Amino acid sequence: MAKETAVRGSVIGSSSGAVASREERATAGRAVRDRVPLAAQAALVTAGRSDPVAQLEGQAASRVPELVPIRYGRMLDSPFTFYRGGALIMASDLSQSPHSGLIVQLCGDAHLSNFGVYASPERKLVFDVNDFDETHPGPFEWDVKRLAASLEVAARGNGFSAKKCRKVVLQAVAGYRDTVTSFSHRGNLEVWYSHLDMEELLPQIGQQLDAKRETRMRSMLAKARTRDSVQALAKLTTMVDGRPRIVSQPPLVVPVEELWGEDEAKVTYERLTKLLGSYRRTLQSDRRHLLEQFTLVQIARKVVGVGSVGTRAWILLFEGLDGTDPLFLQAKEAQKSVLSGFTKANGFKNQGERVVAGQHLMQATSDIFLGWDRVLGPDGVERDFYLRQLRDGKASAIVESQAPDTMGLYGRLCGQALARAHARSGDRVAITGYLGEGDEFDQAIADFATSYADLNELDHALLVEAVRSGRVTAQSGI
Repeated sequence: MAKETAVRGSVIGSSSGAVASREERATAGRAVRDRVPLAAQAALVTAGRSDPVAQLEGQAASRVPELVPIRYGRMLDSPFTFYRGGALIMASDLSQSPHSGLIVQLCGDAHLSNFGVYASPERKLVFDVNDFDETHPGPFEWDVKRLAASLEVAARGNGFSAKKCRKVVLQAVAGYRDTVTSFSHRGNLEVWYSHLDMEELLPQIGQQLDAKRETRMRSMLAKARTRDSVQALAKLTTMVDGRPRIVSQPPLVVPVEELWGEDEAKVTYERLTKLLGSYRRTLQSDRRHLLEQFTLVQIARKVVGVGSVGTRAWILLFEGLDGTDPLFLQAKEAQKSVLSGFTKANGFKNQGERVVAGQHLMQATSDIFLGWDRVLGPDGVERDFYLRQLRDGKASAIVESQAPDTMGLYGRLCGQALARAHARSGDRVAITGYLGEGDEFDQAIADFATSYADLNELDHALLVEAVRSGRVTAQSGI
């Protein structure tokens, strides 16, 4: 395994202890190829590999028991949904393969469904990475491989030919390489302020899509602009005695009063009220002032995602001026990153803080209510959480319906967003030096993606067999 190179903070110390020059950093990046040639990025080491189903069972031990079958059921649907839930499995595999040691803040689960559109505080729609449960420092290519393999898996699931699958993957990796190379020539502030504004991207994207797909994309963006707390109020609540109340939709959404009864619900409200008090202190003072103008009305448990199913997640309904002025927050349990056992410790004692810090570092702009805290659960166990708005212009592509050209375009956007995130946290000059000017890295990652998609199909089949044999219980269709 390659030695990690100290490149966090976008500088490499020179022999004199001074900040390295641009050329020194580029030279250091090129030197990494002596230890880990670009062609070595294609390697997938499977010797002594852990049982993937056992890894999922290990994760289940800390999750809500009655929700774990839903996770298995969602992962059972297809190799792609299995891949989405298998971040720990891939993290273990990546740790056994050669890596550059060029360290950035990783998303940790950079599959293509963890990118999307959301509203910035300035109310513009931006495209970026949008899931950070597994964020952690590590070698930059681990995120690139996670993204590339997800495209290969999804493309196969959509029935693309092997040639078209590879083309889609290559577009994404080229998008990453071109973008990080471009950023290597820019100043620190220019990189920090850069973002993918959807209004600016629309003309470029429209030129590459036919009229039908462009109309569909514009419709998706228009719908995203309506996804806010007011829309969530209409969808998730009903009026009872003149007050909004969250509608029970078990097992996906269950108010705490129904989940545990009135007495335990009262205790839960008391604990979460304390959480909100300390959570507020993790926000900027102006945002804390804004939050204090809202009153907590109701709490419900919510099942989210694929890989996160079974971790504790709550939606919190607040009321502002009146019942038509709502705020929905989501409090989501933050466990240790799947990467934590395979990379150096990141120094955060609170996993919610780890998620928030990683998100702020990687995203161009983040939710104004993004914060963290630790709360004592009804079982007497303290757990870490991070909080953000439930909906704020968020939208993701429906991968399963994408045609080859659409997925290729989307994959390139994902690659560009990932490169921007890495350029903020790592040494973009050293990474560019390592990648070089040709497409050797792209081809190696595409080879890796093909091999990993094959392995993922075998892992999915193992889960299918585990369910068939009764080793694990799956609840499908939820």
